[in-house]
Amino acid sequence: MKKNIPLTLACGNYEIVRSLIDGTVSPDGIDLTILTDMDSTTRHWRFLREGHFDVAETSCSSYIVARDKGLNITAIPVFLHRRFRHGFVFINTNKGIKKPSDLVGKKIGIKSFLVTAIHWMRGILEHEYGVPHKSVEWVAELDEDVDFTPPPGLKITRLPHDKSVEDMLAEGEVDALIHSDIIKPMEAGDPRVARLWPDYKDEEIRFYKKTQIFPIMHVMGIRQEIVDRHPWVPVNLFHAFEKSKAIAMKRMANPRIVPLAWYLEAWNEQQAVLGHDPWEYGLSDKNRHTMDTIAGYSHEQGLTQKRWTPDDLFVSTFQGRKRGDEWRI
Repeated sequence: MKKNIPLTLACGNYEIVRSLIDGTVSPDGIDLTILTDMDSTTRHWRFLREGHFDVAETSCSSYIVARDKGLNITAIPVFLHRRFRHGFVFINTNKGIKKPSDLVGKKIGIKSFLVTAIHWMRGILEHEYGVPHKSVEWVAELDEDVDFTPPPGLKITRLPHDKSVEDMLAEGEVDALIHSDIIKPMEAGDPRVARLWPDYKDEEIRFYKKTQIFPIMHVMGIRQEIVDRHPWVPVNLFHAFEKSKAIAMKRMANPRIVPLAWYLEAWNEQQAVLGHDPWEYGLSDKNRHTMDTIAGYSHEQGLTQKRWTPDDLFVSTFQGRKRGDEWRI
């Protein structure tokens, strides 16, 4: 009788993992208990700090720092969450901030320093817009997924429990705010807050055309002891995630799938700008470039001692050229 290995997987409840959640796809030799009833920050904390799960979708930037600190984890190149970040930079409208360079010398609120969304935007501001990360004061609301010692010259303070960076932006206590979500004052139409880039979509498309980067937010972490004991597990998990995504993309190509009048137009626009599979897994040239960029940001901002490479960060899921179901005769 076949006996599978039981593993816990914590991830978001996304369309691209629906087939894993409902059992349509099962990784060969593995019984998954899939946990989806957590917000991202809780899941990242519980995986990186407490080791509650065998496999977990986790913060890309926190994972890189965790590896640098020697935590006993690795990852497979499965990227369930990507997002452009220009639309998540908010300003207080009374501070005279009209362009990115106006942020120099200002006080910027953040959830925490290692949040991947904020880490990406911090690096993009420095490299693309001339806003060095040490030229502003960072005000963090939460503690970090992974503790780190701020490098010399980094100005960062952490708020008490009863303070909110969203409220502070509206009240003018911070000049700007970089967030992973749409902030509550923005949703409420508060005239005291606005986006730094009102035309953020155009700016994100320009950024992509220049850099070919569709920012990776999360990687798929896995405990190193599982890889050591069962080196076949990462490969089988990787291909199960690939199958689940393929089913989702085929399903989502149907314009009747969601009640949006111009859904097909949006779907076609995404392909025209980002290519056939912008959500691709594995270490393709584009994914290597993207991961190398964020690892470079971590190193130059003093968060890691080592300059990590994509090959350092991910366990290999390669099984040989022209092997796999698509090559069967």
